Amino acid sequence: MTAGVGVVGAGAWGTALAQMLASDGREVLLWAREAELVEEINASRTNSLFLPSARLAPSVRATSDLAEMASLPVLLMVTPAQFLASVLGAMGRKSGDVVLCSKGIEAGTGRLMADVARDAAPGAQIAVLSGPTFAHEVAAGLPTAVTLACEGGEAQWQRLSAAIARPTFRPYYSDDVAGAEIGGAVKNVLAIACGVVDGLGLGQNARAALISRGFAEMQRFGLALGARAETLSGLSGLGDLVLTCSSTSSRNFSLGKALGEGASAADVLGARNSVAEGAFTAPVLAEIARNRDISMPIVEAVVTLLEGAAPARDVVAGLLSRPLKAETVLV
Repeated sequence: MTAGVGVVGAGAWGTALAQMLASDGREVLLWAREAELVEEINASRTNSLFLPSARLAPSVRATSDLAEMASLPVLLMVTPAQFLASVLGAMGRKSGDVVLCSKGIEAGTGRLMADVARDAAPGAQIAVLSGPTFAHEVAAGLPTAVTLACEGGEAQWQRLSAAIARPTFRPYYSDDVAGAEIGGAVKNVLAIACGVVDGLGLGQNARAALISRGFAEMQRFGLALGARAETLSGLSGLGDLVLTCSSTSSRNFSLGKALGEGASAADVLGARNSVAEGAFTAPVLAEIARNRDISMPIVEAVVTLLEGAAPARDVVAGLLSRPLKAETVLV
């Protein structure tokens, strides 16, 4: 068999996607930066560093050679958001489909991942896969639904859905690439805030209120940047927000929980193998919002916490003391 789909990035999410894609016996090529991880995957069918719970199918093959990935017709990019430009640039992707599976905004430029990919791989056709997904559940074959937003419209959707859909992995079509990206990026930051609420022991009422008000911030930001309301209310927006704001299986939620319990962001992030994208997204998201005069007080509070500028209880008290006003979704 010859691989038709490649997954670039062998962290937990990339490994889970490779396992899901190989579940029907189709060959999948998985790129990992670490040579020792490539050897482990090929020899033992495990990824003890990032997804120890999974036993990988025989049709998953790992490589550390980016040139080997470049010619595959479909690539799922699962590198951390801040490394997408360098990895795509090193690969020299000339054509084919590039499906963006990492959620974030590029620090320093404020670009969404689709903008980064267009510049790094101008001959490729871009799509975004986003939605409520925990890696260990996808790898285990549990039912999952996602948004697959395609710049190439329905023709690209037909091509990609045939390559990606599996009995327990169901992609839904959209052509709103910006909306799918924005939902995924903003929810990571809001998940940190929900983790803080949990770490402080403030209860389920507070978390539900924060999810609701955070969703209003997501909508304000998304609509200002050209996203559609129905996309933000779907799997890649509200669906992903609810999942990642409700469980320590979320890296961003668990980071926030540690902050609420008194840890510093530097200590928590420094002790991890995996990346909590919300920590990198929060400051650039807040800067874009300020420049566009978009009110995002929860996002601003997360930035304050990540910078260590105030204790978690003081930051939450600041949110609770904001002026009272009417509840309207977009204000």
